[in-house]
Amino acid sequence: MKKKIIMRGMAGFPIGIAVGYVITIVISLVWANGFYAPCVPELISAMGSEIKAVILQAFLCGLLGIGAAAGSVIWEIDHWSILKQTGCYFLLLSAIMIPVAYFNYWMEHSVTGVASYFVIFVVMFILIWVVQFAIGKKNVGKLNANLYKAKRDQKERNGNS
Repeated sequence: MKKKIIMRGMAGFPIGIAVGYVITIVISLVWANGFYAPCVPELISAMGSEIKAVILQAFLCGLLGIGAAAGSVIWEIDHWSILKQTGCYFLLLSAIMIPVAYFNYWMEHSVTGVASYFVIFVVMFILIWVVQFAIGKKNVGKLNANLYKAKRDQKERNGNS
């Protein structure tokens, strides 16, 4: 289990950076009037230069990727209920996401800003969880149908022998 956590975490760092980069492209397309905005102006001001801000943001996105990827092993703990898995993964992701968002200035630095960001995070987490659950349920249904069919076919072959 420890090896799996470490391996996923290592893979998660570049994935986190890549996801962060894609998000900056999308945000630039929507709000930057034809320009590329690698990070928010507040982060640039706080860091003193754009390159320092971009480096910090990339590093923090990488850390977020590590946490999300390494934490994904929670979903493989079969003796835990789906509620316990969800709760633990949510707490882990929250403990990483909120500070990363705060230090990257993705939220207003106030109680209202943190609360608003957290509500958005919760809504996004729930939406992604529901979609993933529905996909998983559909896949289990297909597996069960295939097993039922294979069992039925086996009985027919045994009955006809």
